Amino acid sequence: MINVNDILETIRMIQDECLDIRTITMGISLLDCIDSDIDKACQKVYDKITSKAENLVKVGEQIEKEYGIPIIHKRIAVTPIAMICAACTDRNPVKFALTLQKAADTCGVNFIGGYSALVQKGFSSGDIELIKSIPEALSVTENICSSVNVGSSKSGINMDAVALMGKIVKEAAEKTADRQCIAPAKLVVFCNAPEDNPFMAGAFHGVGEPDCVINVGVSGPGVVRAALAKHPDANIDEVADIIKKTAFKVTRMGQLVGTRASEMLGVPFGIVDLSLAPTPAVGDSVAHILEEIGLECCGTHGTTAALALLNDAVKKGGVMASS
Repeated sequence: MINVNDILETIRMIQDECLDIRTITMGISLLDCIDSDIDKACQKVYDKITSKAENLVKVGEQIEKEYGIPIIHKRIAVTPIAMICAACTDRNPVKFALTLQKAADTCGVNFIGGYSALVQKGFSSGDIELIKSIPEALSVTENICSSVNVGSSKSGINMDAVALMGKIVKEAAEKTADRQCIAPAKLVVFCNAPEDNPFMAGAFHGVGEPDCVINVGVSGPGVVRAALAKHPDANIDEVADIIKKTAFKVTRMGQLVGTRASEMLGVPFGIVDLSLAPTPAVGDSVAHILEEIGLECCGTHGTTAALALLNDAVKKGGVMASS
């Protein structure tokens, strides 16, 4: 049975508390685009992306109108380009970056992620070339995002990769100094990079993922803060419960959008990723959530414990909503 209060609460979350679907991200495997001829490989990459994501933006806009839920970005994540480039005799990864930019322009998406390399245990064929090309690739494109995974809990940290990435970040900033050093803002250096992350700049389509999939990213720090503000005298158990219930509601909205997008696009629905990443909007801040929990100011003693409680409660609420 539809509850009017629940409907009004959702409207209030969207209008007053900065709740939105931050992104619907289509993950596309490019493994079948591998070719020793880099020009042929680039053409295959362009053809596959533009055919799979042809209606992504249109579907996102239709869902916005249908449900009244803002979907801020429509994005694409692809197989790490280092894997595709490794088979090419002419290893000039920037050609792939330009191809991805062309595909982004054709599809009308905000970003394409996947100009990436996974080097947590060492460098394989194509990795070094791609990493060294990142500054140029990000400086000659507008909508391409890059990431490098340099470590994992299982294998440790590739310190050679860490040292190299320090130089790459600096060089990327220098190449875009006339544009407020924008290139490093489109580059992520990871440990434990997830294969199905819908958020930029770290999104890429992992090799264990299906050929094509829709993932949804939801952002809602303002909603969590507003929920806690209604209960200023709540004890720590009640705070955790409020966060869980709020995360549940927010994740269910993401589930609804993801399921609908999956049906309309004819591709499987993957995951909902609930992020508390802040935005420039007033009140849309994790620091404000921690202060609502009871900290005198963010950074004081107890900040780490409050953040751990927040993360734990958000994860549990999200799991309940999507299981």
